[in-house]
Order: sequence, then C-alpha cells, then structure tokens
Amino acid sequence: MAKAEHFIREAASGGARLVVLPEAFIGGYPKGVDFGVTVGSRSPEGRDLFRRYREAAIAVPGPETARLAELSTQLGVDVVVGVIERAGGTLYCTALFFTATDGLVAKHRKLLPTAAERYLWGQGDGSTMPAVQTEYAVLGAAICWENYLPLFRQSMYAKGIDIWCAPTVDDRDQWQSTMRHIALEGRCFVISANQYLTRADLPEDVHPIQGDSPDTILINGGSTIISPLGEILAAPARSGETVLLATLDLSDRDRSFLDFDPVGHYSRPDIFTLTVDETPR
Repeated sequence: MAKAEHFIREAASGGARLVVLPEAFIGGYPKGVDFGVTVGSRSPEGRDLFRRYREAAIAVPGPETARLAELSTQLGVDVVVGVIERAGGTLYCTALFFTATDGLVAKHRKLLPTAAERYLWGQGDGSTMPAVQTEYAVLGAAICWENYLPLFRQSMYAKGIDIWCAPTVDDRDQWQSTMRHIALEGRCFVISANQYLTRADLPEDVHPIQGDSPDTILINGGSTIISPLGEILAAPARSGETVLLATLDLSDRDRSFLDFDPVGHYSRPDIFTLTVDETPR
C-alpha cells in the first residue's frame, strides 16, 4: 500500500490523470513459489504459506480500497490497480477502478488464471467485465494472459474501450508484441503495467524456485504505453521500479478507424456472432 501511494503521488506530480499499477501489486504475485503443491499432494508448509498469502489479500471494499479512493480524490487522478482480492475462502486476481470523482467504481476479476495460478485463485465471471466511462475516455482491463483470450478481447472492443489497461507480470519480449497487437487490433491505447521484483523483495523464509541470491530478478519489468496504431509512446522499462509518463492524443483513435474497426466495418456480423453471458455466476 505504501509503495502504491508513493507511485500514484509521483505520477500525479508529473501531471498524470490516469495511473495504472501492475497485476497483484497489492497482495503480491508469488513468482516461483510452489506452495508445496504437486499433483495429488499438498504439504503442511505450503498450506501455512497460503495462509500468509491469504492474510495479505484485501477485501473489496475494505480499508485499503477506502484509502486508494481517498488518494484518488485528493490527487485528482483515476487509478487502475491490480490486487489479490479475498472473498470468503477464495482469492481472486482483480483489477480495481477508482475515479477521482466517485472512488471505487468497478472491478474486473481475472477470468482464467494461468497454469499454477489456478490452485491459488478462483475464476472471475462475465459480471466483472466493466467499461468505465470517465470524463476523457472509456477504460477497460485485461489481466496478464487473459489478453490472449480472443473472444474476451472482442467483447471488450465491443464496449468501446479507448484505453486498454493491462496489469501483468509477463516480462518476456514476446509480451511487447502482444501489447502492440492489441493496440492495433482494438484501435485503442494500451497501458501495460508490469512489476519489477527481485528475490530481496520477498520474505526471508520464502524461497522461489529461481534461486536464493538477493540480486536474482524474478520479474523484469517491461511496462509500456502504446498508441492505437501500435506506436510505442513509452519504451519498456527494465532498469527497476519507475514511473512511465505519456501524453495520449485521444483523437488518434478516431484517425485509426480509417482502415480498420474490429466491431464495425471489419467485423462481418453477417457471418460471426459473439454471445457474452454477463450474469453473476
């Protein structure tokens, strides 16, 4: 929470109106930690580590969301932040939307946790796929590898997303290609916010598979900002924790529709139909 407040304040002081923070930024992304899980088996030590992980998750709404809403209003910035949400006995990887005028206005729960994330987090449903209208743009979010779900992307494009927020922990070079593709495909601005995490950032008794050297980089950043024509407005950040700033000319989205519209003149609705269930499940 202290780190989130620090970076939100820094971005606001640089003139930001919208601040996007990475996946699981509050609550933590336990990169390389196996929680003692193998197929058909769990360990007592792993269960106790999960207890600690669950205690670090936050309720939505709760004290942490109240503080973030207060900060958003105080600084006059909208905020999208990745959290681990605790609801009953289940954890969700969630993106929260705060506006300076209304506080916490929406949340998006990750639809499909990837690989080993599935034994930590539950699945979201269609009821938390918001398109958030602000004074300047429509915001949406896709968390990490759910950016690879083609039908989810299409359903969000159909909501008229102007700024696509992508909280992530994917630090591969290939991720940059994905972000540029979504910007081009969706004709939207893309803000990809990634963590920069070293072994030294984890508790002493938590041992990630990658190694125990304090200098070991577990997540190597790569946050970036991209235009609707795939132009990189802020280069991928790799040198540590930092704030990227870019000025978005929102009329660039209108210009980009000259030759392509994924839900209009390039969608062929006479052939293809997408049905989306947005009821709570």
